[in-house]
Amino acid sequence: MNAKLKETILNPIFKGNPITVLVLGICSSLAVTVTMKGALVMALSVIVVTGISSLILSLLRNTIPGRVRIIVQLVVVAMMVILVDQILKSFEATYAIDKQLSVYIGLIITNCIVMGRIEAFALGNEPWPSFLDGIANGAGYGMILLIVAFFRELLGSGTLFGIDILNWLGYVPNNLVILPPFALILLGCIVWVQRSIQKDLQEK
Repeated sequence: MNAKLKETILNPIFKGNPITVLVLGICSSLAVTVTMKGALVMALSVIVVTGISSLILSLLRNTIPGRVRIIVQLVVVAMMVILVDQILKSFEATYAIDKQLSVYIGLIITNCIVMGRIEAFALGNEPWPSFLDGIANGAGYGMILLIVAFFRELLGSGTLFGIDILNWLGYVPNNLVILPPFALILLGCIVWVQRSIQKDLQEK
């Protein structure tokens, strides 16, 4: 793997994470991180939508008239979101989670990460790097969701993936943890830790 492809894959996960560095996708990260299951399904959904949408639009980039560029992007992304939503509804194991996530799966259509990577990368690069860029940005988004969900579910419910972890030890779940403001506090802590490590992200 050459250095450019390696940077395309690793940068969105660490140095250029779409949530902690670019501050994109914040709303959904607050709303779907009450449980690990919900966060995992949302993360995988965004990875699939971002990766395949970037691939398709990179393949079409030389045939799309500039004046309808955004419309074509929305159609492709919407098609992928509908397919993902229907797949989730098709399996008993994921149907309940899809219902729990409610409108947030559908709102992937307007997720700034998806449209942003298409505009910034897929429309100017070859299909394979565009696909990897989409997957990597989705993975960076998903990683933060899972970290936040880990602490919210563990401390707020005493469970992980619905499995009792702390309650049998006499732990009393803290209901404040499952409220959106605590998710924002956790995100702030993650941003603080990352910027403490990555000095180049600190404001002068």
